[in-house]
Amino acid sequence: MHRRFWFAARVGRVLRQALLVPLFMGVFAAGAVAQEITFFRIGTGSTAGTYFPVGGIIASAISSPPGSRDCDRGGSCGAPGLVAVAQSTRGSVDNVRQIRDGSLESGFSQSDVAYWAFNGEELFEEEGAVSSLRAIANLYPETMHLVVRYDSGIESVQDLRGKRISLDRKGSGTRVDALLILKAFGLGEDDVEDVPLASGAAADALREAEIDGFFFTAGTPAAAVQELAEEALVELVPIEGPPVEALLADSPFFADQMLPAGTYPGIGATHTVSVGAQWLVAESVPEETVYQITRALWHPSTRQLLEKGHPKGAQIMIEKATEGLGVPLHPGAERYYREAEVLQ
Repeated sequence: MHRRFWFAARVGRVLRQALLVPLFMGVFAAGAVAQEITFFRIGTGSTAGTYFPVGGIIASAISSPPGSRDCDRGGSCGAPGLVAVAQSTRGSVDNVRQIRDGSLESGFSQSDVAYWAFNGEELFEEEGAVSSLRAIANLYPETMHLVVRYDSGIESVQDLRGKRISLDRKGSGTRVDALLILKAFGLGEDDVEDVPLASGAAADALREAEIDGFFFTAGTPAAAVQELAEEALVELVPIEGPPVEALLADSPFFADQMLPAGTYPGIGATHTVSVGAQWLVAESVPEETVYQITRALWHPSTRQLLEKGHPKGAQIMIEKATEGLGVPLHPGAERYYREAEVLQ
């Protein structure tokens, strides 16, 4: 199946799952006496990114509604009585705020945003620390993409001066990262013609030549970039050199990354930086619930779903689950990792 049609089909399935949650609530209510039901939301991101499809796979894997066939009989291997759903959101910052406000039980976040939120820095300096955040797992690296039109004449970060560039929406984690990168290369927000757009809108604007490029933080391959590359409309600009060495020293949540050739059609190996994609949860979620969710996340059946369901799935490994966390582990997750001897 062509990748674009596969992705559309996958998104359709996840959206249907989201729409069925109210129906699940009504249908399962009658059986609640026999088995307790727990509804669990996972805040993801836009449908053009990686959070949304990966979140849909994980939500399906960790769910085990009342009446499901047992795991050892070929049924669900999720958390008993759990109905999880991936919810499209505006991304990391929105997810953190919704967890804080009780609108979400959990959500995905970049490691930098998680760190800033927990410590009340950068984007969260005025509103204060979100000390109720806890972590379930570090999932995979998120790549900083600097995507430009093939005819833009932009070959380096310095070439962005005076160009029409989307740094992402105001208040987004990607925007803060983009500004840190610009600063490392001696540029500021006023040195570009800023067009603040979400990734999907930015991709559309670039396609129509309304902007010259955009920053985008996402796991690879990201649908928004994939489609543009398939149309031979874009190049990826490397983020490399001495400025990056200084950036990594000043901002330890960044990591050096080499994006392999062929990650996107027609685009060669590209040096860039990345941050970790992490699954956060509210401290108030019961320990046993998070324990069962973490156990389901690392069940062999989930591994199969992740590897088959999304190219990023193969990079979600239990060996890296506790690396580079921006917030403390939830006690339920910590209990599982100690049992699995991931933590000593």
